[in-house]
Amino acid sequence: MLYSSHRLVSRAGWRWPHFRPDELACRCGGRGCRGAYWHDAEFLDALEALRKEMGRPLRINSGHRCAIWNVVVGGVPNSQRRRIAVDIAFGKHDRRAMVAAAERLGFTGIAKSFLHLDRRETPARWTYPGAEDLS
Repeated sequence: MLYSSHRLVSRAGWRWPHFRPDELACRCGGRGCRGAYWHDAEFLDALEALRKEMGRPLRINSGHRCAIWNVVVGGVPNSQRRRIAVDIAFGKHDRRAMVAAAERLGFTGIAKSFLHLDRRETPARWTYPGAEDLS
């Protein structure tokens, strides 16, 4: 469900203690939206499960993108971020453990310094020039 602003999301009944709508919302800074946020409870359940399995905070680098922000940052037109997807910094997490946990939870996507997570129907994995081989 798309909210035009993360501020419209009710925190009553919010069951994901390690995440907030604003950190998953578009970060265009008002260029194309007012912090649009795509809510998907199953996605958030899996994200919360990943956080619990890793045992420490996950830093969200990027979440939902409005159409304008997606163009500005060079995203593909049918980007999963037009709905719900996140890029998470590996930070001090063990990369292989994080990727394995994410895949068990139904997420896909790997890059050099972050983990892209979405829940597309057809599993996909990306590596980028210079990405650490995690296969």
